[in-house]
Amino acid sequence: LEGGAACAAFGTGMAAISGVMLAFLNAGDHVIISDVAYGGTYRFSTQVLKRFGVELTFADTANAESVRAAVRDNTRLILTETPANPTMKTSDIAAISEVARAAGIVHAVDNTFLTPYFQRPLELGADLSIHSTTKYMDGHNATVGGAVISRTAELHEKVAFIQNSTGSIMAPMTAWLTLQGCKTLSLRMDRQSANAMAIAEFLEPHPKVAQVCYPGLESFDKHELAKRQASGFGAMLWFEVKGGLEAGKRLMDNIELWTLAENLGSVESLITHPVTMTHAAVEKAERERVGIIDGLVRLSVGLEDAEDLIAALEKALDQV
Repeated sequence: LEGGAACAAFGTGMAAISGVMLAFLNAGDHVIISDVAYGGTYRFSTQVLKRFGVELTFADTANAESVRAAVRDNTRLILTETPANPTMKTSDIAAISEVARAAGIVHAVDNTFLTPYFQRPLELGADLSIHSTTKYMDGHNATVGGAVISRTAELHEKVAFIQNSTGSIMAPMTAWLTLQGCKTLSLRMDRQSANAMAIAEFLEPHPKVAQVCYPGLESFDKHELAKRQASGFGAMLWFEVKGGLEAGKRLMDNIELWTLAENLGSVESLITHPVTMTHAAVEKAERERVGIIDGLVRLSVGLEDAEDLIAALEKALDQV
């Protein structure tokens, strides 16, 4: 699907992320990571990698020049998450790949949100494409898993060595279920993305919504980039409900049809409050710095009828 040389399948998405870091970083090395990233990536980097003498920079990867400015003599890896979880921050994969190539640095892209159906980082110059297969690849909340697709056999050999050394390979039954999910990936992504667009267009003018962030909306700050480097906008979006933290909690307490869960990418529509769920381990100051605000509500749009999903949101917003 990615057009790479080989794929290493891991037991979880975080096993894939940590496997890439262990494959290309040693004590004293430096890594550049998107300043908006999955909470587990942030936790592993700040609480595990730092213990072993790895230097970290969380850079604004939405600006390739910020990445260039962060490069040091000991930089060995750039990890870009785009679109980023949960703010949908979008980075220019081709531009960052040029920065990495010029400096001889490995560029890895977390491609979980868009999947290779919509976005193919290796074709844009990246060296590695990483997935939490738990999400869209599986698509049915049935497994946890991860995958790292390498551009070359040499890169794959380094990743596969860590996979083997740490015993973090994907289980056979999980692999089979994931392959079953991949058979319907294109159908699911098309339908779920169409639903997401309809919901974003409903939420944008709503009086109790302060803002909506979805790459398919013209109001999205990187809309043109999203159109250029991907063939679709995906099924993830977020909106800010007016009233902050308490309003967000009230919305969660009153929502129907949508399932309250930290996961994403399944056929069921899921709703998440990152400040109290996925990114609760991230310090408040750091969350605020990167735009994870108290009223942010993340939606993973599923296959249900769009009108039913919109009606459920409208009813819940009436209770806020």
